[in-house]
Amino acid sequence: MKRVTFLVFLIFCFSAIFAFNASAKTQFTYANFFPPTHIQSQLAESWCKEVEKRTNGEIVIKYFPAQALTKAPQTYDAVVNGIADIGMTVLAYSRGRFPVASAIDLPLGYKSGVQATKVANAVLNKFHPKEFNDTKIMFLHGHGPGLINMADKKVTSLSDMKGLKIRTTGASGRVIAALGGSPVGKGMGETYQLLQKGVVDGSLHPLEANKGWKLGEVVKYVTESYPIAYTTTFAVFMNIDKWNKLTPAQQKTIMAINAEWADKHGQGWDSSDKAGVEFFKSKGGEFISLSDAEIEKWKAAVAPIMGEYAKKVSAKGIDGKAVVDFIKANM
Repeated sequence: MKRVTFLVFLIFCFSAIFAFNASAKTQFTYANFFPPTHIQSQLAESWCKEVEKRTNGEIVIKYFPAQALTKAPQTYDAVVNGIADIGMTVLAYSRGRFPVASAIDLPLGYKSGVQATKVANAVLNKFHPKEFNDTKIMFLHGHGPGLINMADKKVTSLSDMKGLKIRTTGASGRVIAALGGSPVGKGMGETYQLLQKGVVDGSLHPLEANKGWKLGEVVKYVTESYPIAYTTTFAVFMNIDKWNKLTPAQQKTIMAINAEWADKHGQGWDSSDKAGVEFFKSKGGEFISLSDAEIEKWKAAVAPIMGEYAKKVSAKGIDGKAVVDFIKANM
């Protein structure tokens, strides 16, 4: 009798263990700096839900927008160190850390977020930058054309740029310096107050930010400097140890989702650019066109930036010219 009871007990234990393992979930955290209402935040959250859906609930991701888990400049290191499992941030916030990827942000005349996103991932797949080896990169994406947005002063010519204080990030600071302005390196989260209080005269950012970050409330003029428009590269990445613990099937599923969501993020940038234009105009904002002769002056002013980039990264054993040429060929 005791033997039968003991066997029943063992069967119960094994069944309980099996049931626990079958229902066990892998839980991750995702850190992002975009506010929850921003389309890029909404897309990040939908990526989390899609991972859970396609893994049949095996992977559950808790999403933290608006820097609730980590500050934007510290997000990459936070993921490397396991403070967050997954993160999205601007690569330029870690200046000098991503030499290959930084070429994507050069003022090469980007026309759309879809284009910038395709270019960014093409660079990733072509060069497989070692700079990302301490995480598992999910995908990259880039915003639409970065333009000069001014609080009170019109910029109609290159000479108007002299001495203006313009908020920038990363490589875009070199653009402002080349145009004769004074770059002020600050994150998007600080831009509204900087413009409102007159700490800076303007900001170099895509049109989407005029609604997504409400900057259209404090920006009156946008100079249509499209031929020298830059983008900003955003990365979604995962702690490498957490990634390596996933099953091959789970990894394959996530990589398939990544390919889809990279496109969604690019499209999201373009749709939000349109919304940014509408919001900007609704607040009385004015677009400033440049003459053909003036555009040539602007292009000539920023042209040396590409050569400076190639020279700088060559010290790290990177053929910067090859990276820039590849980007130009894929735009």
